[in-house]
Amino acid sequence: MSSGDASSTGYPGSAASAWQILSLAHEYNSSCIHLMIRAEGGEPYQFAPARLLAIQAIELYLNALLLDAGETAQAIRGLQHDLAGRARRAVECGLQLRAKTAEHLVQLTSRREYLTARYGPELAGTQSQLNRLTATLTEVAEKVTLIVNRSIEQRFSNPSS
Repeated sequence: MSSGDASSTGYPGSAASAWQILSLAHEYNSSCIHLMIRAEGGEPYQFAPARLLAIQAIELYLNALLLDAGETAQAIRGLQHDLAGRARRAVECGLQLRAKTAEHLVQLTSRREYLTARYGPELAGTQSQLNRLTATLTEVAEKVTLIVNRSIEQRFSNPSS
């Protein structure tokens, strides 16, 4: 077994790097876009899988930033699906979000949209507007990617630090 094996670390993702989590976030983001296109014009519940992927991607982007800033995987896991808490910590790590985006992350958490998208088809019409969700995802993705990529580049260009 390798040292990065989930069975040796006790929890999947415990040994993942910020870059690996960022790459996974990109995959969720791409899949979300694919599903949104596929569900276009459909009933609100048909967007639930895309919503779930969007929220998961946002969570992973924020996780990547927190990991890159030195947070432990265990501390990040302790946040559960609290996007507002992740966003607060990410802002402390240098992420600058527009006010609408920061507020939307709070709403996603307070409205429990992760659970609604996952388990509540009858509540599909009560969730955030899709354009707001995609705007939040796009902003978080772009800004976190820039920060994490810069950090990685700095480490490679200055290996003694």
